[in-house]
Amino acid sequence: MYHWLLTSTTYGTWLPGDRRGFVSTITDAQGQRVRHNVPGTPYDADIPPLEANARQSLKCPPIRFRREQAELLVEQFQETAAYRSWQLLAAAVMANHIHAVVGADEAVSPETILRDLKSYGSRALNRRWGRPARGTWWTQSGSKRWLKDEAAVIAAVQYVRRQEFALVFWLSAAWRESGD
Repeated sequence: MYHWLLTSTTYGTWLPGDRRGFVSTITDAQGQRVRHNVPGTPYDADIPPLEANARQSLKCPPIRFRREQAELLVEQFQETAAYRSWQLLAAAVMANHIHAVVGADEAVSPETILRDLKSYGSRALNRRWGRPARGTWWTQSGSKRWLKDEAAVIAAVQYVRRQEFALVFWLSAAWRESGD
């Protein structure tokens, strides 16, 4: 089984060029299109003209979850993981992003896991609150960090557990019982 720390932001809340840092394709000093997204290496940050351009391109105001939306998302993440026979170990929903620690068979790509969590989460949100003006709740793609061993899985679960501004945090029963 492979484990992943998955992260995705809500539409319009964390744009390319952001001072906090971002992972997006940019043009480097040599004119090459690059993406700095290797864990443990520097990423891009604080490019105000890029952020201003991205902000002007928004099709609607940024999406921010409320508590009841976060609760619905966590329920849907659990349902999706169970249906797909994945292990959802932990999940946190903040106003502008989500984190999930998920284990799945090696044949399942992290792109598939994140896509399905977001897709089924969107369907649940749309049923209850309608589609947002942009037509999506999420930014495209997201971060998919492979957790290479048990220590990395434990660290990822702790990271998700420690989210300071979580609207909702969920931990699997197996992890609650283990006390990790």
